[in-house]
Amino acid sequence: MDGKYGSVKIIAGNSNRKLAQDVADYLEVPLCHADVLHFSDGEIGLNVFESVRGADVYVLQSTGYPCNDNLMELLIIIDAMKRASAGRITAVMPYYGYARQDRKAKSRDPITAKLVANLLTTAGADRIITMDLHSNQIQGFFDIPLDHLTGSSMIANYFASLNLEDMVVVAPDAGSVKRTRKLAKALGAPFAIIDKERPKPNEAEVMNVIGEVKGKNCLMIDDMIDTAGTITSGANAVMSMGAKSVRAGCTHGVFSGPAIQRIQESSLVELVTLDTLDIPKEKQIDKIKIIKTGVLFGRAIDYVHFGRSLSKLFVERYN
Repeated sequence: MDGKYGSVKIIAGNSNRKLAQDVADYLEVPLCHADVLHFSDGEIGLNVFESVRGADVYVLQSTGYPCNDNLMELLIIIDAMKRASAGRITAVMPYYGYARQDRKAKSRDPITAKLVANLLTTAGADRIITMDLHSNQIQGFFDIPLDHLTGSSMIANYFASLNLEDMVVVAPDAGSVKRTRKLAKALGAPFAIIDKERPKPNEAEVMNVIGEVKGKNCLMIDDMIDTAGTITSGANAVMSMGAKSVRAGCTHGVFSGPAIQRIQESSLVELVTLDTLDIPKEKQIDKIKIIKTGVLFGRAIDYVHFGRSLSKLFVERYN
C-alpha cells in the first residue's frame, strides 16, 4: 500500500468493529482483510487474506464482554501476526479487561492483570496502547512499552460545555478521589467524597457524603461502570441531600447485569461514557451519551508509527 502509512496494517477483532473503523477512517487506512471465526465448539480461528510481512501491525481489540472470547481473539491474532513475520505488533486495547484483580488482597488471590500482561507478551506483542487502566501500577506489569492514554479530558470537556452553575465534583468512592480532584481543579469546582462500604462484590452501600452538595449541580466520574451500583447509589444519595442535579461520566461503560435498569431508575440526569467498549443498541438508553475516541487512538497510532512523543496526548486539555 502506498501513501503516508504504507507499512501500517490495522486488524480488528470482533469486540469493537465500529471503533476500529473510526480509527481506520481517521488514518485513511483500510482495515486488514481478515475474518475472526468461531467453530461450533467455541474454538476461535483466523483467516488473514493479505500479507503482513514486515508491516507495522496494530491489532485493535477491547477485552470486555464476552471477555474470555475477546481476550483469546486478541492473543490468536497477535500469534498469527508474529508467525506471519510482521515487523512490529502493537495491541491497541481501549479497554484492558481483568484489570480489577491487580494485587493479592487476601490469601490465594490471583493477579489477573499481570497474567494477561504475560499472555500478551508471550503471544508476541511488541507494544501496548490502552486507556485509563483500572490502576496505574498495571503499567509496571509489562516488560514491553505501554502507552497509557487518558479519556478524562474528553469527559471534562463535555461537562465544561454544559456551562452549569454551582458545580461540585463528587467522588463515588475513596478510590476515585485523585481522579475527582483533578476534574474539580480543571473545572474550577469544589469536590466532595462519598464514604461507602461494600458488603459484597458488585454491591455498594452509601454511608455518608463528605462535602457540600445541597443546591449544587453534582458531577461524578469513574474509570469504569460495571453493574452501576456505586454510581447510582451515590447519585441517589446526593439528591436525597438536596443536590439540584447529578450527572456522571466514565471511560469504560461495561454496563453488565442490572446496570441499565439501575441507571434508568436512578436520579442521574445523564451518564457520559466513551466508546472503548461497544454498547449494544438495546443498552443505549436516552440517559447514556457516548463520546467517540477514534481520533484519539488514530493520533496515538500515528505518533507511534513515526516515532513521535505521545506526551501531547497525555496532556489533559479541558478548554
